[in-house]
Amino acid sequence: MTETGPAPVGFIGLGNMGAPMARRLLEWPGGLVVCDVRAEAALPFTEAGAGSAASPAGLAEHARVICVTVIDDAQVIDVVTGPAGILSTAAPGTVIAVHSTISDRTAENLAAVCADRGVEFVDAPVSGGAPAASRGTLAVMVGGSDAALESVRGPFGCFSDLIVHAGPVGAGTRMKLARNLLHFVAFTAATEAQRLAEAAGLSITELGKVVRHSDAVTGGPGAIMLRETTAAIPAGDFWLPILTHVRNLGEKDLSLALELGERLGLPLPLAGLALTHLGDGLGVGRQLFDKEAS
Repeated sequence: MTETGPAPVGFIGLGNMGAPMARRLLEWPGGLVVCDVRAEAALPFTEAGAGSAASPAGLAEHARVICVTVIDDAQVIDVVTGPAGILSTAAPGTVIAVHSTISDRTAENLAAVCADRGVEFVDAPVSGGAPAASRGTLAVMVGGSDAALESVRGPFGCFSDLIVHAGPVGAGTRMKLARNLLHFVAFTAATEAQRLAEAAGLSITELGKVVRHSDAVTGGPGAIMLRETTAAIPAGDFWLPILTHVRNLGEKDLSLALELGERLGLPLPLAGLALTHLGDGLGVGRQLFDKEAS
């Protein structure tokens, strides 16, 4: 903020994720300044009224909140600390927000370097992909100080409708890694389900329609992520009968899927792991539902 109103926001990296996020910031009342190594990437923004800078250092001369969406740790480090990086010109009190998914240790190291210059650093990875960025419905997981969070909350609200303060610097990245672990394990499970359907002579395209339809109603894996702890659920707890029911259904259906896979000669390793770990993961323990116990 300035004495007369919101300050310009800077945005570095106008790729597949960065461009739709930055496009939402064209509505930021303080204005937008963009920077990308490809001059043509900045052109739609300047035509829409944004300013542009030839380097991160040039951008930092104009912006007090700077969003960074580049590819990897090396690029983030160069953008922040390189010869033409943000820190070479950033004024004390500037907040650098990195949306790229980087190492949490990289985030912590950069935060220490920034602090020596009086600059705040937040790791702020996002979830939802380019479609959510275009709609302004991203989730942002922020690692940083309370003061830094308040500085970025307004600009972040242009491209997100959920901002979670995960904790200190590095916590945003750690939350993103946990979220994406679920995402890609679920994708791998989907490939196993497709193989089972295909081996059974079913249409995997039609299976996909069913999965998308039911996930829209049930909420998918997120539907069970409602407790404050992963510890065993004590007797009398509200969640005990609910998650026991989930376990009972899950173990029954996983056992039937494994039996079908065995008859078809198709290994289903993820299903086997799920059967073994589902009950303990839910906090209700496992039933004696395996073949040895039956």
